Amino acid sequence: MKIYHNQLQQTLTQGFKPVWLIYGNEPWQINDSISQIKSYFLQQGFDEVIRFSSDNSFNWQQLIDEFQSMSLFSSKRVIEVEFTSIKVGDIGNKALLALSETIEKNMLLQDVIFIFHGPKLDGPSANKKWFKALTQLGCYLPIYDIEINHLPKWLHNQARCLNITVTPELATLLIELCEGNLFALAQELQKLSILFPNHQNSQAISLYDAEHLVTKQAKFNPFQIIDALLLGNCKKCVIMLDQLQQEGAAVGQIIWVLHKEINQLYAMLNKLEQGTKLSNLYKEYRIWDKRKPLYQHALTHISLHNIKLAMSRLADIDLISKTSSEFNAFILLADLCITLYNGETMQNFSLNYEYS
Repeated sequence: MKIYHNQLQQTLTQGFKPVWLIYGNEPWQINDSISQIKSYFLQQGFDEVIRFSSDNSFNWQQLIDEFQSMSLFSSKRVIEVEFTSIKVGDIGNKALLALSETIEKNMLLQDVIFIFHGPKLDGPSANKKWFKALTQLGCYLPIYDIEINHLPKWLHNQARCLNITVTPELATLLIELCEGNLFALAQELQKLSILFPNHQNSQAISLYDAEHLVTKQAKFNPFQIIDALLLGNCKKCVIMLDQLQQEGAAVGQIIWVLHKEINQLYAMLNKLEQGTKLSNLYKEYRIWDKRKPLYQHALTHISLHNIKLAMSRLADIDLISKTSSEFNAFILLADLCITLYNGETMQNFSLNYEYS
């Protein structure tokens, strides 16, 4: 059975399921899902938690042994298994298949639940026999990043769970300050629920009430810069680069991500120029449906002249970052982002900004 994060609470009340599989790359939703499951089953008497973490040397037989053993402390147990990698190997595959068969034979006991969680599954891993067998016994929660346009709804739902209401203006500020960091956003809401107890179940907390209490906790990664860049939001790219610099991010990693993306855009633009259909390009470069609008914007707003200039500048930035400490590479990367959409203007400005 496949469900999503916002369906979890309702699903928990729809009958006993011995297996819960939570996989994705968004940490807040993973942690929240695990907490919801544990909290629900704690109320049902599952008050002992046994944890395992799989690695290359993990003995998968331990899971079967633990499931079949009698507990000295509790008649009902939660067995939590963290996957450090989605690759389990042949031994893991056979052991997990055997575990699924053992769980199925003992379904009526309803005294043990398994929570498996780990990084996002790729297609081949999701089609493994062990994964399909365990999914049939319980629930699979694929965890996806929350899109920026869905954050307001998420925020108001979280506020409702804390018995508070925030005005649209405050919600906008919180999302702007904590964008990309759901942990920080949830923490800010919890802080507001503590600091404004008189507002619970009554008046909304306003921007005026809370502006001086919230803090900037945005957390970005290089791939989010790519999304903003494809949409032509150069201002947001500069904000992200500034934040990454403050966090001490490795400039080499950002250059690598930008180099890979810009080279792909150059190849796609060349093929469009030669008459290749956009739909065929999406297939060739495996562009997901939800990312097609980003690429459609970029491919219709970035010229071949500008992308060639950007490629040349990126090569210079890479060399400067490795050979000189006199220049701020993050400022040069901001120049690069602006060049993609405003090359006609930016070509008049030298990267050697100290002496030009």
